[in-house]
Amino acid sequence: MSNATDTLLRVEKGNAEPEELAAITAILLARAAATPEAEVRVPRSQAGWRRLERTPGFRAPHSWQG
Repeated sequence: MSNATDTLLRVEKGNAEPEELAAITAILLARAAATPEAEVRVPRSQAGWRRLERTPGFRAPHSWQG
């Protein structure tokens, strides 16, 4: 059994026309359909972080290690 309160979208402030609700619904559905599937991540063989105590205290502004 369905009534008027069982909707997917709710307007929090103001009054949306049916055309406006249809437009935002179309945008959201198109965006959801365009989302790529979850990527398979390959584990890294090296840690993604560095131990700061092992780095030199100063790097020149033009250093390649930025």
